[in-house]
Amino acid sequence: MAAWRASSPYRGIGIYIGGNNRGCTQANLTAEWVQEQVTAGWKLLPLYVGPQATCTTTTKKNYIDNANATAHGRDTATDAVAQAAALGLAKQSVLIYDMEAYRTNDAACRQGVLAFMNGWTSRLHDLGYFSGFYSSVSSGVADQVANYNAPGYAPPDYMDFARWDNVVTLEDPVIPAGYWSPHRRMKQYRGPAKETYGGVTINIDLNYVDFAPLPAAKLADFSGNGWSDVLARYPGNGNLYLYPGNGSTVGTGSARRTLSGGWNSMNAIVRIGDLNKDGKEDVVARQTNGDLWFYPGTGTGFGTRKKLATGWGGLREITAVGDLNGDGYPDLAAIESSTNKLFLYPGRSGTKLGTRGPISGGWRTYRELAGVGDFNRDGLPDMAARDNADAGLYVYLGRKGGFQGRIKVGSGWNGMRDVLGVGDFNRDGFTDLAAIRGSDSSLMLYRGTGSSLKAGVRLTPLTGYAPLA
Repeated sequence: MAAWRASSPYRGIGIYIGGNNRGCTQANLTAEWVQEQVTAGWKLLPLYVGPQATCTTTTKKNYIDNANATAHGRDTATDAVAQAAALGLAKQSVLIYDMEAYRTNDAACRQGVLAFMNGWTSRLHDLGYFSGFYSSVSSGVADQVANYNAPGYAPPDYMDFARWDNVVTLEDPVIPAGYWSPHRRMKQYRGPAKETYGGVTINIDLNYVDFAPLPAAKLADFSGNGWSDVLARYPGNGNLYLYPGNGSTVGTGSARRTLSGGWNSMNAIVRIGDLNKDGKEDVVARQTNGDLWFYPGTGTGFGTRKKLATGWGGLREITAVGDLNGDGYPDLAAIESSTNKLFLYPGRSGTKLGTRGPISGGWRTYRELAGVGDFNRDGLPDMAARDNADAGLYVYLGRKGGFQGRIKVGSGWNGMRDVLGVGDFNRDGFTDLAAIRGSDSSLMLYRGTGSSLKAGVRLTPLTGYAPLA
């Protein structure tokens, strides 16, 4: 490694960290070796060779359990994370699944691969790692492309595609330009070949890599695993549930998690952000008697609650708007029902709210206010609102202490409820929105572009849940 670092043109190396189809035990692959190479300047690409497609064209002997493929994928991901952690590979590392080429005329086999990879990716996200996928463009890659936007499917975060044409590029006719972009692709452009540098000869596959860390979710990540999620109260039992997100859907794999009970006395529940500055996302909730409570988040539940204010019964559309006044603490906004004015309630040190100040008037026809983070990426927090006068959804662009105008991002939104900002849900660099469609109680994701919203994608049914946060 030292000889090649000094004289070769290469700066990254693949390391096979585990899997029941790995070619050898890799006894020399240790945490000490990993640290030594990283210190020397090498970039490491962790690969995991686990169960293969039942229709694989290779001679590997361990196969996916097609009847239980999703669970099989999750279990395999759990092992991959254990292997990665033992080697000192930190969270947010990319773990690349090596899925060798397989026949494409076996529908059950192909579906097994997709279900397996859905479980793999979802579980890696649960555990704070990124998912990579290696395969041939003619089989595994083509199937991932075909399901990239499939409802309920979590595609891998990074694509390592094999096409041995000796062309050094990250583009491929099989992969649409907007998929795994930017900085999410690696191409294996040549198969095994011996090369010698510094007197050392190694038989290598050649790859061209453009990987960079995914943007942070920035908000709506209650669990702290890097991915946005959704909180929902079920009036049937008064419980507040966490629906963990994986970038494509919520609640699958690990499904919902109970945070706490007794929430039926609350008629507004809002994730305010990290008000107490402990690194965890917090919640504020209004009781039916008008009291406003602060619930410090722990990532798995809540600490001891604290009363923030009284007399909030005359306010509606309470929402978190981020740090709108620029003092370092997240703020709340709400409409006063008697005057239809929008007020800012600034967050303060010591988990309290400062004196409110008016933002603007004329909010009589507005409903479903939701802080959306920095929607247009100008460094200031923005807010979405539905105008019942025309059923349009608008994003109000932030300025210090208020808003500087609005842009229309949707029409026909009178059929939607519980609009909420979910941060950068798919971690493509743009903040997104979610809402429940009234006609069928489906939770819909609307991916942001910085100036508009893409068509809604169904995440999961949430029949009977209200409100969302």
